[in-house]
Amino acid sequence: MRWYGKLLGFIAGALLFRPNPLFGAVLGLLIGHAFDADWFRLNKENPYRELGLTSSATEAEIDLAYRRLMSQYHPDKLVGAAPELLKQAEAKSRRVNAAYDRIKTLRKR
Repeated sequence: MRWYGKLLGFIAGALLFRPNPLFGAVLGLLIGHAFDADWFRLNKENPYRELGLTSSATEAEIDLAYRRLMSQYHPDKLVGAAPELLKQAEAKSRRVNAAYDRIKTLRKR
């Protein structure tokens, strides 16, 4: 979880709103939280982020990250786990598969 946007927003808001620094600090904190939560990011579907990579990753790094995540979140690896954990793992493995497929499609072009 990122925190530096909140901190910088808090300080900047308090300094910019000198007549009422508490109001500025709270406003800056809220704006900083929005930046930390990526509310202002234009392209929300980034398959590289799902795999924990950047767009400059090599094919080997992509394959390695995919295998690592699938070995961690594949539902067959979690036999006997709580139903909630199994549902979360299934959702994560679906997202990882979709991201991997999307990256492979983008790289073919």
